[in-house]
Order: sequence, then C-alpha cells, then structure tokens
Amino acid sequence: MNASANAPGAARVLVVDDEPDLRTLYELTLLREGYQVASAGTLAEARAQLAQQRFDVVITDMRLPDGLGLELLREVAQAQRPERCIMITAYGSAENAVEALKCGAFDYLTKPVDLKQFRGVVSSALQSPAAPLQAAPAAAPAHPAAAAAAPVPARAPDQPTALSADGQGALGRMIGESAAMRSVKQRIRKVAPSMAPVLIHGESGTGKELVANAIHGCSHRSDGPFVPVNCGAIPENLLEAEFFGARKGSYTGATQDREGFFQAARGGTLFLDEIGDLPLAMQAKLLRAIQERRVRALGDTQEEPVDVRIVSATHKDLAAEVQAGRFRQDLFYRLNVIEIVVPPLRERRDDLPALCQALLTRIATEAGIPVPTLSPRLLDELRSAPLEGNVRELENLLHRAVALGEAGDSGWGLMGDDLMPATAPPTAAAPPLLHDDAPTAPAAIPAPAAALAANELPADLGAWLDAQERLILVRALDETGFNRTAAAARLGLNLRQMRYRMARLGISAPSNGEADDDGA
Repeated sequence: MNASANAPGAARVLVVDDEPDLRTLYELTLLREGYQVASAGTLAEARAQLAQQRFDVVITDMRLPDGLGLELLREVAQAQRPERCIMITAYGSAENAVEALKCGAFDYLTKPVDLKQFRGVVSSALQSPAAPLQAAPAAAPAHPAAAAAAPVPARAPDQPTALSADGQGALGRMIGESAAMRSVKQRIRKVAPSMAPVLIHGESGTGKELVANAIHGCSHRSDGPFVPVNCGAIPENLLEAEFFGARKGSYTGATQDREGFFQAARGGTLFLDEIGDLPLAMQAKLLRAIQERRVRALGDTQEEPVDVRIVSATHKDLAAEVQAGRFRQDLFYRLNVIEIVVPPLRERRDDLPALCQALLTRIATEAGIPVPTLSPRLLDELRSAPLEGNVRELENLLHRAVALGEAGDSGWGLMGDDLMPATAPPTAAAPPLLHDDAPTAPAAIPAPAAALAANELPADLGAWLDAQERLILVRALDETGFNRTAAAARLGLNLRQMRYRMARLGISAPSNGEADDDGA
C-alpha cells in the first residue's frame, strides 16, 4: 500500500508493520503531518520498497511474519543508506530496544504507541543528519534487495557529519588535538545525531560534563535545554521529587507544584553525572522512566510523557558495581548503549600548552589582568607533574598562581612551590611563570605569626597558603580602614588584583558599608 501527501517535496516515510489496523493508524497520522507514506507488512515487502526508492525515515515493528525488524536495521546500516530508522517494540522488551539502538536505530517507541510521541520522534529523526552510529554487526549480512536501491551516497563509517554552528562551538570548547582527544571528538560527532543513550566514563576532573554538553550541542536537540544533574549531591529522600517533580501538598513544605529534572529537560538533554552514586531504589524508578518515557510526579495519580535524551557519566567501573550488587544490571545495559571514554590528562600531555593558555585566558579575564604566556620551563614542569586531578587540578594550580603572583606589568611573579611536581627536590628553584626575560617579583611579604614551625609541614598545602594569604589581606585592609585601593598599594597590587583575591577568599566589606576611594 502507498499513500502520498499533497506536497511534492514532503519527506518520505516507510512504515513496516504486520497489523493492518496499526499500520493504517500510523499512515493516517503521518499523512496529517504532510509526509509521503509507503507501507509494508513483511520484511520482504519492505526490502522491495527499499530497492525501488530512498526514504527519509523507516519505521519498523520488531516482530514481523518473516523475521525481525532488527534485520532491516542491520541491512540499512551495512548498505550505508541515509534512512533514519525507528524501531517499535512491545512493552517490556528493553533488551530489544537497546539492541536496536546498537544496530543504528535513531530511536525506539514502545507499544502501545503514544501518537504525540510518535509524531515527535519522526520529526526529530527528520531534523537529524543521516549518520549511522557504527557499522552493523557482521553476523547479519545485508540483503541484496536493501543494497540495490539506486544511487545512495555512501559515507565512510568514521566520516564526521556536517555540524551546525552550535555543534562546532560545543566541540571548540573541548581543548586539545592529541590523538586521544581527536578520537573523543570523532565519537561525539557519530553519536550526537541519534537518540541512543550515552555513558561517559572517565576519571574525576577529565571534563565529562564538557563531553556531554558537546553531544547536546552537536545534536538536533541543541536548541532545547541541557540539564546537568549531580546524582551524588541530592539527598536520598528528595531524589524522586527532584527527578520527577512534585504536586502541591505531596510532602511537607510543598506549597506549590514544581517540575523535576525530566520536565525541565523536555525537548533537550538530561545529563546524569555520577550516575553510579544513585541508590538502588531510585535506580529502579529511573529505569522505568527511561524505558517508558513517562514520569509520575510525586503526589500525582497520572503519568505524563517526557521527551528527553539521556546522557550519563561516572568515574566508577559500573560493570564491577553490577557484579557487587550496587548497580542494577538492567539499568547499566540501558544506559551503556554507546560508551565514550574520556582520557586522563596524563595520556594527552601534548594538549597541555593549549589547555594552559585557554585556562589562563579565562582566569586572567575574570581577574581583570593581562593574559600571560607560560614559559617552556614551566610547561616542562607541568608535563612531568602527576596531575592526578586532571584538568580540574591543572586549573586549580593556575588559579593559585594567579592569586599568589606578585605585582608587575603582567600581574605575575614566581611560581610557588605548590606548583612543583611531587618528584621535585624541596630545594629546587621555582621556574618563572612568564618567559625567562620577565621582570623579577618584589620581595615576598613576611609570613604572619601563624607560620609553621621550621620542622613542621602543613597537612593541606593549598588550604594553608589560602589561610596565610587571607590573613595578610585582612591585616592590610584593617590597617587602611578597608580602603581596597590603599591596601592594594601597601601589598604591591593593583585594585583589580585586590578585588580578585578578596572574591576568591571570601573577604567582604564590613557591614557598616564603608567605601574605598575608588567609589566601590
């Protein structure tokens, strides 16, 4: 059966289902949206349709009289055809849905199909560039009829798809062109067009949220919201209300209806950071919400459909967590359809110069000082440092160097001992932070009375240095009547540097509201 919409340039959709009533319902729904629709009741009929023409979208049921819809997905993927495929699965067949996504399906729908969701998924598929996620499994060779359709522009599996300005910008925020980072960016380009759930794995501080944001920015959902959620930072008794929303009066203090994370991310991407920290009870509720794409707000009796893409991240080995009984196996397989591993900084040290310059530019801009350039000597020291905290630790080191730098044209002086690698000898001279011809810093300020004894070492060097700096700043401010300009001059700083240090260390003006001579 074939049905055509009036618009000659309308998108072409192939519907494959062996139940005539459902097939007619899908056809009528699509025709009302203005699409051209063709239909088939078996795999053989679908292959014949694909051999005759190209389509924009293929919608297929999982179980057909002469085989599985998965076969059709594999054939389309192996033939490098441009159709985006949508799988329709029976209620509870989670494994089939995951397998469909791994075979390259754009998305899946669960029976009984919600027509509003049906229209939304088809519309999203049409907005997405034709880009198969990965080569289909070799165990299922493509049927000749599926590959025989005339001229379909082939695309190499690893060829990146064209990105919008949002997508280019999102990837541009990921600094580094090492082989490891190029691999991550290529993976992002491949997975972004799909609705397949993505699990990002990496050590703390590697930039997992940045990867999630890039996936969102490169997808057809980039105009929608990106909602990051730290699963380990929410009290267990508030998890359900935070994720699914709550109705007025559903718990003590609920004075009005409120949306949850799923509702807030509607039409966009929900990023579940540190997913491994969710308790088991909440894991079960999250699994159902992801499978059914419906959530019930706390205190409500009705479920509501939600249209979100799930991207999650963890620093834990979730497979080991499953074996230990701390993470649900079914949720793990649901989330881990596509995995992206973010490399630690020690595996991409070639990116250090670009990373340092990008971080310094941001830090210096916030501090209101000129952007410095790192010397080769400092870069060598950073390359040999452990940097176990990855990019987050690198940013912290550079932040501290800005805060502790002495006055000068650049606002920088010598690099503190806390920036030296752990293997450096205690008496090693600190290398200059700027190029070697930079002016030397003025004499250091004498340590306050709270300094450590000669044979004593601080348990937390960073916290100790912050405390000493705070003591000096507060003393200078007290002695100048909290006149920041005068206090800055006493310490050899300019006003912008003084403001920056005060903000970083949480030093605020006295409650009487005295103003300094700069009018602040």
